Amino acid sequence: MPDVVLPALNEAAAVPWVLTRMPAGYRAIVVDNGSTDRTAELAAAHGATVVHEHRRGFGAACWAGLQAATADVVCFMDCDASLDPIALPLLTAYVERGDADLVIGSRVANRGAWPMHARLANRVLAFEVRRRTGLRLDDLGPMRAIERRQLLDLAMTDRRSGWPLEMVLRAVDAGLTVRNVPVEYHARAGRSKVTGTVRGTVGAVTDMGRMLREIR
Repeated sequence: MPDVVLPALNEAAAVPWVLTRMPAGYRAIVVDNGSTDRTAELAAAHGATVVHEHRRGFGAACWAGLQAATADVVCFMDCDASLDPIALPLLTAYVERGDADLVIGSRVANRGAWPMHARLANRVLAFEVRRRTGLRLDDLGPMRAIERRQLLDLAMTDRRSGWPLEMVLRAVDAGLTVRNVPVEYHARAGRSKVTGTVRGTVGAVTDMGRMLREIR
């Protein structure tokens, strides 16, 4: 069954809910990215494999989790309770059937769950990806599923917020099939470090803009 990589920075308020919603047979790998709260302790208490990555960055945490994964299929998702793990089998089914190589959850947001500045930034980036690649994607969301070996072969280099976009661009370059699948998106638990703030969103867009320039 798949491994699920969950980058986490001070997500003690969300970890128990996320892990108790994990589908049967899916192994949770919580990557503690330098938390100062009880994130790692609570994750271990709820049965997760805990990996410590002290180099800050979404990509750094995802890479550390990927190195710890051993399953044929690996999933990624935020650990802030904005996404429900019960949706993971919907994504992995496409990979396991061979209907797609990289499956990305397209967020259908509940009222107030997705700040407008973050929604607009994602829309612009998704448009740019469609324009450059021809992919019919409307979201570059954090819930994903892909074969572990295929992802390792993409030789990802970004260790910051450009990781999600780099994965898509390198997958296209490698000839992989990429598609969106709708998933519910809820208001996160606790304070957002990235998309919940204008500063965080600007940083993420800067990283992704760099990816668009580097990978053509």
